[in-house]
Formats: sequence, C-alpha cells, structure tokens
Amino acid sequence: MISKWMVTSLSSVLALSILIPTANADTLSELEQKQQETQQQQSELNAGINEKAGQITQNVSKLEQLASKIADLNTQINDTEANINNVQAEIDQTKIEIDELKKSIVELERKIEERTQLLKERARAIQLSGGSVDYMDVLLGANSFVDFIDRFSAVNTLIEADREIMREQAADKELLAEQKEQVESKLAEQELRRSELVGLKASLGSKKTEQAGFVRNLETEQQRLATEKSGLENKRTEAIAISADLEKQIMNEQARLAEIARKAEEERQRKIAAEKAAAEARAQAQAQADATAKEEARAQAAREAQAKTSAKAETASKPKVSSPVVSAPEKVETAPAPSSSAMFIRPVSGRYSSGFGGRDIGDGAESHLGQDIANVTGTPISAAASGYVSFAGNMGGYGNVVILTHSINGQSYATVYGHMSAINVSAGQAVSQGQNVGLVGSTGRSTGPHLHFEVHIGSWNGARSNAVDPMNYF
Repeated sequence: MISKWMVTSLSSVLALSILIPTANADTLSELEQKQQETQQQQSELNAGINEKAGQITQNVSKLEQLASKIADLNTQINDTEANINNVQAEIDQTKIEIDELKKSIVELERKIEERTQLLKERARAIQLSGGSVDYMDVLLGANSFVDFIDRFSAVNTLIEADREIMREQAADKELLAEQKEQVESKLAEQELRRSELVGLKASLGSKKTEQAGFVRNLETEQQRLATEKSGLENKRTEAIAISADLEKQIMNEQARLAEIARKAEEERQRKIAAEKAAAEARAQAQAQADATAKEEARAQAAREAQAKTSAKAETASKPKVSSPVVSAPEKVETAPAPSSSAMFIRPVSGRYSSGFGGRDIGDGAESHLGQDIANVTGTPISAAASGYVSFAGNMGGYGNVVILTHSINGQSYATVYGHMSAINVSAGQAVSQGQNVGLVGSTGRSTGPHLHFEVHIGSWNGARSNAVDPMNYF
C-alpha cells in the first residue's frame, strides 16, 4: 500500500515537472524564431545598405564626370567670351575706321560736289556764250607767234584741267563706292561673327545650366540615398541590439530549461531510487515471507511428523484415519530493479560520412562541428538522451532541425539533429532516450541524405562555441 502511494505521488510530481517547462520551451521557440527573423532583417538591411552605397558611389562618379564637363564648358565659355571681346574690340576699331572713312567720304563727297558745281558753272558759261568754246578762234586770234604759243599752252592747260577734273571726279566716285562697300562689308562680317559667338556663348550657357540642373538632381538624389542609407544603418543597429537582447533572453531561457531538465532528471533519479528501494523492500518482504513460509512449512512438517508418530502409536488400537494434506504457500516472483541508461546513444544507424573538425566540401575550408551519419531518406532518428525540445523547425543551413536540451548528472547538454526530411516532435515537448524525433533527409545545406548530429556542453548558442565531438559521448 505504501509503495503504491509513493509511485502515485512520484508520477504526479513528474507529470507536473513535465508540464511546467512546456510553456517555457514554447517561449524559447518564440525567442529563437524572433532571433531568426531579426537576423534575416539584418541580412536584408545589410543588402539594402550595400545597394545604397553602390548607388552613392555611382552618383559620385556621375558627379565627377559632370563636374569635368562643366569645367570644360566653363573653359569654352571663357574662351568664347574672350573671342567675343576680341571681336567687339575689332568692331570698335572698325567703327573708328568707319568714322574715319565717313570723314573721308564726306571730304570726297565735298570735292565731288565742288567739281560738280564747277562743271555746272562751266556748262552754264558755255551755254551763256552761245555754245562750246571755239579753241581755234582763240589760237587764231594770236597777235604773234609768242602769243600763239601762250594761247596754245593756255588752251592745253584748260583742256587738261577739264580732263583732270573728270578723271578725279571719276576716281573719287569709284573710291567713294569702294570705301562704302568695304566699310559695310567689314562691319557686316564682324557683326555676323559677333552674333555667332554670342549664339555659341548662349548655347554653352544653356548646356552649363542643363549640366548644373543634372548636378542639383544628382546631389538631391545623393542626399536622399545618404538619408535612406543612414536610416537603414540605424535600423541595423537597432536590429543588432534586439538580436543581442534576444540572444541573452535565449541563453537565460535555455539555462532555465536546463535547470528544469536537471531538476526533472533529479526527480527521475529519485523516482528510480524510490522504485528501487520499494523493489528492494518488496524483495526483502518477499524474502521474509519466504523464510516465514519455510519456517511454517518446517513447523508444519514437524507437526505432521509428530502426528504421524502419534498416529502409528494409535494404529494398534484404533482404525486408520487419513489426515488432510497441507500444501506450501505459493512463492511470489519479484521484478528486477531497472538499470540506469547510458549517457548518449547513437541517434541513427548508418555510415559515418564526415567527422568533427576541419573539412572542405567544395566551398572552401570550414569547421565541421558535428558528426554526419549517412543513410537513406526516411530512416528514423532517435533522441540521444532524455530531455526537452528547445527548438523544432527550419534553421537556414541546418534545414529542418530539432534541438534537445538535457540535464545529465547535474550538467546541461544540447544535442542537434539537422537536415531532417520530417520533424516528429514540437517545441516544449518532453522526450525520452530513444524516442523518435524525426526522419533522415537532405534539407538545408546538404550534399545528400544524412543526419548532422552535434553535442554541446551547456545550452545551444548561435555561435556554437561550446560544440564537442559527439564520438566522445557514445
């Protein structure tokens, strides 16, 4: 009766201890899920920051190119302005020359006008004299040869003067026309050149304004990208802080779970000890009962022997009377006490394909922090020891993974089962050694179907700094 009550009480306590960490393990699973989400967010933020940095670098290159183009345009504008100034100086000089030519033209026009008036007067004189002058009458009217010579010389002089006037008049008119044409042509040419240079300057100024607009747009874009990059960096800082805080919470929660598992293990050991004590008590009671039964059997045999002796003495005078037969009490068999389990068992059958330590599977040298056991997809995977499920789900390169937390002889451990094709337990669940937790697969970063098995002294952490070679614990 006492043994039954003890077993019932211990079972109730153990059931209660199993129920308590379930909620805690759910909390741990939520924290680890949040940490994965935060790490994913960090990865996305890093990608965004790198993208913004690349765009900023491209904009800097574009700004440098635009700055070089603007510098070239400024040089061209300065050269054009210098040319415009030179042409303007030439135009100004031409205007001075024009003014001089205008003065010359005025003088020529005055001379031409005077000659014209002189010719008009001579014409009127001829008309008033009744016709053209008869130079022969002048010559024939000479009084002497000397007078003839004088008259002939005077006539020649008059005739030559008239001819000279006509030649000068024609030359001056021609020179006047040439000077007017030269001045007008030179002025038109310089004005056209100046107009072209002014147009070129306006075009260069327009290009410069356009390039300046591009620069302003790029600078605005640069400022926007820098602001967005700064915002992403702030978010990344926040995410890192949140991740660090979640890491602390996870470690604290894992420590609490390990403590609960340790207490549950102690309770289980106490239960085993109690059951063993009860079994020993039952065995002792049974042994005592057996001894008593044997003693009673001996006493009964003695009584039967005495009765037989008395019966023989009475047989001579009394008829034989058959005595009742007393059978010995049935012996009760006791169950042997259970033996304690090994520390860890091999979680799956198969071939060891990759050991603990350095290796290279095609992506360069890396540190392999577990043992790979190859087998076909769907091979059952067992818990290496009793404990609690601290994580069950997908975790990046691990693929589908289960993490168990154990407490053995006062020390907490964590075991990891990666690349599963199926998960058969859930976070917070209590599991016993040898219980099926999933099936062999090739999910995550895997080169073929196998179990990736890890052992950690203490709680599992993202850095896996406490991983040890599982081969030392089988």
